[in-house]
Amino acid sequence: MTSDSRFGDRRMLIDGRLVDSESGEWLTSLNPATEEVLGRVPSGSKTDIDRAVEAGARAFSPWWELDHATRGRYVRELAARLRERTDEITEMEVLDTGNTIRKMRADIEGACQTLDYYSGLGAEAKGETIPVSPGNLHISVREPYGVVGRIVAFNHPIKFTASRMAAPLMAGNAVVMKPPEQAPLSSTVLAEICAEVFPPGVVNIVTGLGRTVGDALVRHPEVRRLALIGSVPTGMAIQRAAAETGVKNVTLELGGKNPMIVFPDADLSRAIPAAVAGMNFGHQGQSCGSTSRLFLHDSIHDQVLEKIIGTVDGLRVGDPMSENSDMGAMVSPAQLEKTNSYIKAGQEDGARLVAGGGRPKGAEFERGYWVRPTVFADVTPDMRIFNEEIFGPVLSVIRWSDADEVVRMANSVQYGLAAAVWTEDLRTAVRTAKRVKSGYVWINGVSRHYPACEFGGMKNSGVGTEEGLSELLSYTQVKTIHFLVE
Repeated sequence: MTSDSRFGDRRMLIDGRLVDSESGEWLTSLNPATEEVLGRVPSGSKTDIDRAVEAGARAFSPWWELDHATRGRYVRELAARLRERTDEITEMEVLDTGNTIRKMRADIEGACQTLDYYSGLGAEAKGETIPVSPGNLHISVREPYGVVGRIVAFNHPIKFTASRMAAPLMAGNAVVMKPPEQAPLSSTVLAEICAEVFPPGVVNIVTGLGRTVGDALVRHPEVRRLALIGSVPTGMAIQRAAAETGVKNVTLELGGKNPMIVFPDADLSRAIPAAVAGMNFGHQGQSCGSTSRLFLHDSIHDQVLEKIIGTVDGLRVGDPMSENSDMGAMVSPAQLEKTNSYIKAGQEDGARLVAGGGRPKGAEFERGYWVRPTVFADVTPDMRIFNEEIFGPVLSVIRWSDADEVVRMANSVQYGLAAAVWTEDLRTAVRTAKRVKSGYVWINGVSRHYPACEFGGMKNSGVGTEEGLSELLSYTQVKTIHFLVE
């Protein structure tokens, strides 16, 4: 029976068929901006994961036996079908996440570009010849794992769910995807497309809660390769659960408390708008790559802070479907509560609230998960908002005067995902980029990712990299073969 809602009851994909959960249970998806019911997706169970893995295991060998060019055609066809349904998916994604339409429109094309990129990389999963004994031949080859599991985050649902299946598929694996429970609707459109494009079982998309579907996927003994985009606590939980059921290859792209360091010689006409853009307010700050700690040199601190405040105060918070909105609604009540708790913590710890904080005023904000874009000044390393990832629209501004001191502060947190360094001096840029303990560093830039450039974190921000050749290779295992002639 279809629910009385905009998108109705949706289905997940197992073994080439669009199906309900074995339990018959559902997850209801709400519009974060209005709290209206958008639709329902199946609330999967361990049984559903077992079915998906079994389907993947059956499909694996025939898929692997295809040459890489044929697998590439399947992956490119997926990208083409996604592009055909861009308008439909964009609307669904905006309504389901609360992210602004200007930001989300680019996500589908970004996913398609990633699919196209990996579709041509299959032949790069190469082995080697090793000249270690005369007269004999020693080679290595790369082979897929079989069935791999991927769990993705809620801030870019369609982008992550679609694009992160590209590398494992091109490496020859079957895939079981677990979409985000907070915003699962677009994954059901992806399920419809994949059912039409791929042989049954090659791609399986199982919706549901992390504590049931996610845990079952991580613990399944036949899934030896796992990857997560999510939070540090979730990453640690996955490592523990995976280790309890097998020796598994687990890669993690986790959170960040990313520094943007502005030196006195920086081009402030570019650095100021970049500091605001780097907070990803169009995603309500819900981005692991947000430069949420802004380090301003003492000589420029006051003038830059004043302009940052004016810019943030001028952001238009409103209907995510409007082209005029700069910021939408938080994805869930839990994310709103978390953000508000950190705003309160910042005030309790002595930071100075200089912009935003609290709910926007107006009848349109009476329902939904709204918070104003927020800036704190006078933030110090002993404060919670300095050290902990908020995953919300809260920017912390820190004053500094010594280069060694600012690097120490930047590196003092548990995270090491991304960083931005702003200076016109090449030596300062190189020296600082090398000293900052982050896996991805922009010089005079923020936020942008580039094809074939490896993205991944240091410290508690993750293990492994994505978005480049290493991601493809990470879905293979190395086998060494000796041809002994002498």
